[in-house]
Amino acid sequence: MTFARRTLIKTMVAMAVGCSLGAALPAYAAWPERPVTLVVPWGAGGGTDATARIIGTLLEKDLGQPVNVVNRTGGNGVVGHQAIAGAAPDGYTIGIATVEIAMMHHQGLTKLNPRDFTPLALMNFDPAALTVAADSPYKTFDDLFKAIQANKGKLKASGTGLGGIWHLGLSGMLKDLKLDPKDVRFVPSNGAAPAMVDLAAGGVEIVAASLPEARSLIDAGKARPLVVMANEPAALYPKVPTLKSLTNSTWTNGAWRGIVAPKGLPADIQAKLSASLKKIYDSREYKDFMSGRGFGVTYADSAEFGKFMDKSDADMGTILKTLGMAK
Repeated sequence: MTFARRTLIKTMVAMAVGCSLGAALPAYAAWPERPVTLVVPWGAGGGTDATARIIGTLLEKDLGQPVNVVNRTGGNGVVGHQAIAGAAPDGYTIGIATVEIAMMHHQGLTKLNPRDFTPLALMNFDPAALTVAADSPYKTFDDLFKAIQANKGKLKASGTGLGGIWHLGLSGMLKDLKLDPKDVRFVPSNGAAPAMVDLAAGGVEIVAASLPEARSLIDAGKARPLVVMANEPAALYPKVPTLKSLTNSTWTNGAWRGIVAPKGLPADIQAKLSASLKKIYDSREYKDFMSGRGFGVTYADSAEFGKFMDKSDADMGTILKTLGMAK
């Protein structure tokens, strides 16, 4: 056999082996090979949208592929969450899940629940807080609590619609402190902003909402936060005491946001996305963006985020049942 012939045969064998190895590789080995879509279940311009867009911008830099943020609104969050859960589990559609996914199925809005997703990372948590007007006679949480005990059903609170996250937060706190959730009358509103206006005008005595939502009136000296429903002080107002520090209650409640993917995401893509999200969470750019808007930053990895969602789901279900609002 000539040298040229032997060389040709070796080359052909090498090419055949290379092709067979390439064929054995899974289709997602080079992920991401194309743009990634990040679904937001809420409208443009809100806190969830802003959080998703900064994560998308930083994720794009880390992955080396465009990350397109798409708002899919409707059904009180059902449409967007369904768009995430129903996508192919290939890493090219991910989304930002919010606390409502732990509430909607209890309310009969959808069958979706946290276990219909692959959890990737918890990125934000804004605890519920109780705020009163600046001229309120209740200077401390203890003052307010005693007033509720002495005037059952007379004090009015607001902050969201009936069955909304802040209504459930207040109700859960009262129940955990051995009071009837109905000991405070809840006045539904179209969100924290109009509730805070009502508070300043004297229409209600309490607003249950996150501190970022109450921030403008607090900073203007027209409102005073008394307590946050968290185990650690809120970064925005670290001097506001936690419920746990005042009462030893372990009840926590708040609005949270985390990145998820459809159920069944391959482990290697999950690992890569989770690593990128941890890098983003640790970055100065992310921390500065969130703190500049008063948003709390809390991280949990894939496994812990899954447990966190399960607890949130159980807590919301319990309170909705207590209020007679579960279906």
